[in-house]
Amino acid sequence: MDWTHRLRLRQLQVLLSLAETQNISHSAVQLNMTQPALSKWLKELEADIGLPLFERHARGLRPTTFGRTLIEYAARIGNEVDSARDEMAALRSGSSGRATIGASGATIASVVPQAVLALLATMPNASIEVVEGPMDRLFQQLKQREIDVAVGRMSPKYHDAEILSEPLYEDRLQFAVRPHHPLASRRKVAWPDLLSQRWVVWTRDIPARDLLETALVAGGWSLPRGTVESNSLLATIALVADSDMVAVVAERAIELPERAKVLRRLPLRLETHSPVAMFWRKDAGSSAAVHGLLDALRAIARTPMKPRLGGT
Repeated sequence: MDWTHRLRLRQLQVLLSLAETQNISHSAVQLNMTQPALSKWLKELEADIGLPLFERHARGLRPTTFGRTLIEYAARIGNEVDSARDEMAALRSGSSGRATIGASGATIASVVPQAVLALLATMPNASIEVVEGPMDRLFQQLKQREIDVAVGRMSPKYHDAEILSEPLYEDRLQFAVRPHHPLASRRKVAWPDLLSQRWVVWTRDIPARDLLETALVAGGWSLPRGTVESNSLLATIALVADSDMVAVVAERAIELPERAKVLRRLPLRLETHSPVAMFWRKDAGSSAAVHGLLDALRAIARTPMKPRLGGT
Protein backbone atom coordinates (compact mmCIF):
# COMPACT_ATOMS: atom_id res chain seq x y z
CA MET A 1 0.00 0.00 0.00
CA ASP A 2 1.14 3.54 -0.79
CA TRP A 3 2.62 5.05 2.39
CA THR A 4 0.59 8.25 1.89
CA HIS A 5 -2.62 6.28 2.53
CA ARG A 6 -1.51 5.69 6.11
CA LEU A 7 -0.41 9.28 6.75
CA ARG A 8 -2.63 11.29 9.12
CA LEU A 9 -2.75 14.96 10.07
CA ARG A 10 -1.40 14.14 13.52
CA GLN A 11 1.64 12.54 11.91
CA LEU A 12 2.24 15.65 9.82
CA GLN A 13 2.16 17.69 13.02
CA VAL A 14 4.74 15.35 14.53
CA LEU A 15 6.96 15.76 11.48
CA LEU A 16 6.67 19.56 11.63
CA SER A 17 7.56 19.52 15.31
CA LEU A 18 10.72 17.52 14.58
CA ALA A 19 11.60 19.96 11.83
CA GLU A 20 11.15 22.88 14.23
CA THR A 21 13.03 21.50 17.24
CA GLN A 22 15.44 19.19 15.41
CA ASN A 23 15.53 17.27 18.66
CA ILE A 24 13.55 14.14 19.55
CA SER A 25 13.51 14.87 23.29
CA HIS A 26 12.19 18.40 22.81
CA SER A 27 9.53 17.28 20.32
CA ALA A 28 8.46 14.43 22.62
CA VAL A 29 7.76 16.97 25.38
CA GLN A 30 6.03 19.33 22.93
CA LEU A 31 3.81 16.53 21.59
CA ASN A 32 3.20 14.83 24.95
CA MET A 33 4.83 11.62 23.71
CA THR A 34 7.57 9.44 25.12
CA GLN A 35 10.96 9.69 23.47
CA PRO A 36 11.09 5.94 22.58
CA ALA A 37 7.63 6.13 20.99
CA LEU A 38 8.63 9.14 18.90
CA SER A 39 11.89 7.52 17.79
CA LYS A 40 10.00 4.36 16.83
CA TRP A 41 7.43 6.37 14.86
CA LEU A 42 10.15 8.19 12.89
CA LYS A 43 11.97 4.95 12.05
CA GLU A 44 8.72 3.36 10.86
CA LEU A 45 7.87 6.38 8.69
CA GLU A 46 11.33 6.33 7.09
CA ALA A 47 10.99 2.57 6.51
CA ASP A 48 7.55 3.08 4.90
CA ILE A 49 8.87 5.78 2.58
CA GLY A 50 12.15 3.99 1.97
CA LEU A 51 14.15 7.20 2.38
CA PRO A 52 16.00 8.87 5.29
CA LEU A 53 14.19 12.01 6.44
CA PHE A 54 16.67 13.14 9.11
CA GLU A 55 20.36 12.79 9.75
CA ARG A 56 21.14 11.84 13.33
CA HIS A 57 24.04 13.57 15.05
CA ALA A 58 25.20 14.28 18.60
CA ARG A 59 23.15 17.47 18.99
CA GLY A 60 19.94 16.14 17.50
CA LEU A 61 18.46 15.88 14.01
CA ARG A 62 19.05 17.58 10.68
CA PRO A 63 16.54 17.19 7.79
CA THR A 64 17.86 15.49 4.68
CA THR A 65 16.95 16.68 1.19
CA PHE A 66 14.09 14.17 1.26
CA GLY A 67 13.04 15.36 4.69
CA ARG A 68 13.02 19.04 3.69
CA THR A 69 10.80 18.23 0.71
CA LEU A 70 8.27 16.32 2.82
CA ILE A 71 8.37 19.00 5.53
CA GLU A 72 7.59 21.68 2.94
CA TYR A 73 4.51 19.79 1.74
CA ALA A 74 3.46 19.01 5.32
CA ALA A 75 3.59 22.73 6.14
CA ARG A 76 1.45 23.52 3.10
CA ILE A 77 -1.12 20.91 4.10
CA GLY A 78 -1.16 22.22 7.66
CA ASN A 79 -1.69 25.79 6.48
CA GLU A 80 -4.46 24.66 4.14
CA VAL A 81 -6.25 22.86 6.97
CA ASP A 82 -5.88 25.95 9.16
CA SER A 83 -7.36 28.07 6.36
CA ALA A 84 -10.29 25.67 6.02
CA ARG A 85 -10.88 25.83 9.79
CA ASP A 86 -10.80 29.65 9.81
CA GLU A 87 -13.03 29.90 6.72
CA MET A 88 -15.61 27.54 8.24
CA ALA A 89 -15.51 29.43 11.54
CA ALA A 90 -16.04 32.72 9.68
CA LEU A 91 -18.98 31.32 7.73
CA ARG A 92 -20.49 29.85 10.91
CA SER A 93 -20.37 33.27 12.58
CA GLY A 94 -22.17 34.89 9.64
CA SER A 95 -19.10 36.22 7.87
CA SER A 96 -18.95 36.30 4.09
CA GLY A 97 -15.48 34.78 4.10
CA ARG A 98 -11.93 35.28 5.31
CA ALA A 99 -8.74 36.47 3.59
CA THR A 100 -5.21 37.41 4.61
CA ILE A 101 -3.39 40.02 2.54
CA GLY A 102 0.30 40.79 2.75
CA ALA A 103 1.56 44.30 1.99
CA SER A 104 5.09 45.50 1.32
CA GLY A 105 6.33 48.90 2.45
CA ALA A 106 5.34 50.32 -0.94
CA THR A 107 1.67 49.47 -0.37
CA ILE A 108 1.01 49.18 3.39
CA ALA A 109 -0.02 52.84 3.74
CA SER A 110 -1.84 53.23 0.46
CA VAL A 111 -3.48 50.72 -1.88
CA VAL A 112 -3.81 47.82 0.57
CA PRO A 113 -5.74 49.64 3.34
CA GLN A 114 -7.81 51.42 0.69
CA ALA A 115 -8.68 48.07 -0.91
CA VAL A 116 -9.59 46.56 2.47
CA LEU A 117 -11.93 49.47 3.21
CA ALA A 118 -13.50 49.19 -0.24
CA LEU A 119 -14.06 45.45 0.25
CA LEU A 120 -15.64 45.93 3.68
CA ALA A 121 -17.99 48.53 2.21
CA THR A 122 -19.43 45.84 -0.08
CA MET A 123 -18.83 42.80 2.16
CA PRO A 124 -19.21 44.11 5.72
CA ASN A 125 -19.16 40.62 7.21
CA ALA A 126 -15.84 39.63 5.64
CA SER A 127 -12.96 38.79 8.00
CA ILE A 128 -9.70 40.33 6.80
CA GLU A 129 -6.16 40.09 8.19
CA VAL A 130 -3.39 42.44 7.01
CA VAL A 131 0.28 41.57 7.47
CA GLU A 132 3.31 43.68 6.55
CA GLY A 133 6.69 42.49 5.37
CA PRO A 134 9.33 42.64 2.66
CA MET A 135 8.22 41.18 -0.66
CA ASP A 136 10.72 38.32 -0.43
CA ARG A 137 9.04 37.10 2.75
CA LEU A 138 5.50 37.75 1.51
CA PHE A 139 6.09 35.70 -1.64
CA GLN A 140 7.29 32.75 0.45
CA GLN A 141 4.29 33.11 2.78
CA LEU A 142 2.02 33.08 -0.27
CA LYS A 143 3.64 29.88 -1.55
CA GLN A 144 3.32 28.32 1.91
CA ARG A 145 -0.38 29.29 2.05
CA GLU A 146 0.14 31.53 5.07
CA ILE A 147 -1.43 34.46 3.20
CA ASP A 148 -3.89 34.63 0.30
CA VAL A 149 -2.75 37.75 -1.55
CA ALA A 150 0.55 39.65 -1.65
CA VAL A 151 0.98 43.20 -2.96
CA GLY A 152 4.39 44.67 -3.76
CA ARG A 153 6.92 45.49 -6.45
CA MET A 154 7.29 43.05 -9.32
CA SER A 155 10.58 41.25 -9.86
CA PRO A 156 11.68 38.33 -12.06
CA LYS A 157 12.51 36.38 -8.91
CA TYR A 158 8.86 36.38 -7.84
CA HIS A 159 7.86 33.57 -10.17
CA ASP A 160 6.21 30.26 -9.40
CA ALA A 161 4.09 27.95 -11.52
CA GLU A 162 1.34 28.00 -8.88
CA ILE A 163 1.28 31.78 -8.41
CA LEU A 164 -0.59 34.29 -10.57
CA SER A 165 0.31 37.97 -10.77
CA GLU A 166 -1.18 41.12 -12.25
CA PRO A 167 0.45 44.57 -12.51
CA LEU A 168 -1.56 47.27 -10.75
CA TYR A 169 0.25 50.55 -11.40
CA GLU A 170 3.65 52.13 -12.01
CA ASP A 171 5.32 53.54 -8.94
CA ARG A 172 8.49 55.53 -8.36
CA LEU A 173 10.54 56.60 -5.39
CA GLN A 174 10.13 60.02 -3.83
CA PHE A 175 12.23 62.14 -1.45
CA ALA A 176 10.33 63.39 1.60
CA VAL A 177 11.08 65.42 4.73
CA ARG A 178 9.22 66.77 7.74
CA PRO A 179 7.10 69.90 7.02
CA HIS A 180 9.52 72.28 8.80
CA HIS A 181 12.70 70.83 7.35
CA PRO A 182 15.05 73.51 5.90
CA LEU A 183 14.46 72.06 2.40
CA ALA A 184 10.68 71.76 2.70
CA SER A 185 9.85 75.32 1.62
CA ARG A 186 12.19 75.44 -1.37
CA ARG A 187 10.76 75.54 -4.88
CA LYS A 188 13.89 73.84 -6.20
CA VAL A 189 16.16 71.31 -4.56
CA ALA A 190 19.48 70.27 -6.11
CA TRP A 191 21.37 67.02 -5.62
CA PRO A 192 24.13 68.63 -3.51
CA ASP A 193 21.40 69.88 -1.13
CA LEU A 194 20.18 66.31 -0.62
CA LEU A 195 23.59 64.67 -0.44
CA SER A 196 24.57 66.91 2.47
CA GLN A 197 21.71 65.42 4.54
CA ARG A 198 21.40 62.09 6.32
CA TRP A 199 19.05 59.72 4.45
CA VAL A 200 16.74 56.93 5.59
CA VAL A 201 16.59 54.22 2.93
CA TRP A 202 15.23 50.68 2.60
CA THR A 203 17.34 47.72 3.67
CA ARG A 204 19.02 45.64 0.97
CA ASP A 205 16.35 42.91 1.01
CA ILE A 206 13.77 45.40 -0.27
CA PRO A 207 13.42 45.74 -4.10
CA ALA A 208 13.13 49.53 -3.78
CA ARG A 209 16.72 49.66 -2.51
CA ASP A 210 17.99 48.26 -5.82
CA LEU A 211 15.88 50.80 -7.71
CA LEU A 212 17.35 53.64 -5.67
CA GLU A 213 20.96 52.59 -6.13
CA THR A 214 20.47 52.00 -9.86
CA ALA A 215 19.00 55.51 -10.25
CA LEU A 216 21.84 57.06 -8.26
CA VAL A 217 24.52 55.31 -10.32
CA ALA A 218 22.78 56.42 -13.54
CA GLY A 219 22.97 60.02 -12.33
CA GLY A 220 26.58 59.74 -11.20
CA TRP A 221 25.71 59.87 -7.50
CA SER A 222 25.97 57.50 -4.55
CA LEU A 223 24.35 57.18 -1.14
CA PRO A 224 25.56 59.83 1.33
CA ARG A 225 27.56 58.76 4.35
CA GLY A 226 25.77 57.90 7.56
CA THR A 227 22.67 56.55 5.82
CA VAL A 228 20.16 54.85 8.10
CA GLU A 229 18.55 51.65 6.80
CA SER A 230 14.99 50.64 7.67
CA ASN A 231 12.60 47.96 6.41
CA SER A 232 9.64 49.57 8.19
CA LEU A 233 7.65 52.43 6.73
CA LEU A 234 6.42 53.39 10.20
CA ALA A 235 9.98 53.56 11.54
CA THR A 236 11.06 55.63 8.54
CA ILE A 237 8.22 58.10 9.09
CA ALA A 238 9.04 58.37 12.80
CA LEU A 239 12.74 58.98 12.14
CA VAL A 240 12.10 61.70 9.57
CA ALA A 241 9.22 63.36 11.43
CA ASP A 242 11.48 64.15 14.41
CA SER A 243 14.71 65.04 12.62
CA ASP A 244 16.23 66.64 9.55
CA MET A 245 16.72 63.28 7.84
CA VAL A 246 15.53 62.74 4.28
CA ALA A 247 13.34 59.72 3.53
CA VAL A 248 13.25 57.78 0.29
CA VAL A 249 9.76 56.27 0.01
CA ALA A 250 7.36 54.94 -2.60
CA GLU A 251 5.29 57.66 -4.26
CA ARG A 252 1.94 56.24 -3.16
CA ALA A 253 3.27 55.30 0.28
CA ILE A 254 3.69 58.97 1.09
CA GLU A 255 -0.02 59.77 0.64
CA LEU A 256 -1.10 58.88 4.19
CA PRO A 257 1.70 60.70 6.12
CA GLU A 258 1.39 63.62 3.69
CA ARG A 259 -2.34 64.00 4.33
CA ALA A 260 -1.59 63.87 8.06
CA LYS A 261 1.01 66.64 7.50
CA VAL A 262 3.79 64.43 8.85
CA LEU A 263 5.88 64.38 5.67
CA ARG A 264 6.28 66.65 2.66
CA ARG A 265 7.56 65.76 -0.81
CA LEU A 266 10.66 67.42 -2.19
CA PRO A 267 10.64 68.77 -5.77
CA LEU A 268 13.40 66.47 -7.01
CA ARG A 269 12.42 63.39 -8.96
CA LEU A 270 14.05 60.00 -9.07
CA GLU A 271 13.60 58.17 -12.37
CA THR A 272 12.75 54.84 -10.76
CA HIS A 273 9.55 53.68 -12.42
CA SER A 274 8.65 50.11 -11.44
CA PRO A 275 5.39 48.15 -11.50
CA VAL A 276 3.57 47.24 -8.30
CA ALA A 277 1.56 44.04 -8.64
CA MET A 278 -0.74 41.71 -6.76
CA PHE A 279 0.07 38.01 -6.44
CA TRP A 280 -2.26 35.14 -5.56
CA ARG A 281 -2.39 31.36 -5.88
CA LYS A 282 -4.03 29.67 -8.87
CA ASP A 283 -6.14 27.56 -6.52
CA ALA A 284 -7.66 30.55 -4.69
CA GLY A 285 -10.91 28.69 -5.26
CA SER A 286 -14.29 30.12 -4.42
CA SER A 287 -13.31 32.37 -1.51
CA ALA A 288 -15.51 35.43 -1.97
CA ALA A 289 -13.28 37.51 0.29
CA VAL A 290 -10.12 36.75 -1.71
CA HIS A 291 -11.74 37.53 -5.04
CA GLY A 292 -13.31 40.63 -3.51
CA LEU A 293 -9.87 41.84 -2.45
CA LEU A 294 -8.45 41.30 -5.93
CA ASP A 295 -11.31 43.29 -7.47
CA ALA A 296 -10.89 46.07 -4.89
CA LEU A 297 -7.15 46.29 -5.59
CA ARG A 298 -7.83 46.61 -9.33
CA ALA A 299 -10.33 49.40 -8.70
CA ILE A 300 -8.03 51.31 -6.32
CA ALA A 301 -5.12 51.02 -8.75
CA ARG A 302 -7.23 52.63 -11.48
CA THR A 303 -8.08 55.58 -9.20
CA PRO A 304 -5.85 58.62 -9.85
CA MET A 305 -3.60 59.71 -7.00
CA LYS A 306 -4.96 62.56 -4.89
CA PRO A 307 -3.54 66.06 -5.46
CA ARG A 308 -0.24 66.56 -3.70
CA LEU A 309 -0.04 68.73 -0.64
CA GLY A 310 2.76 71.10 0.15
CA GLY A 311 5.00 70.09 -2.76
CA THR A 312 5.21 69.40 -6.44
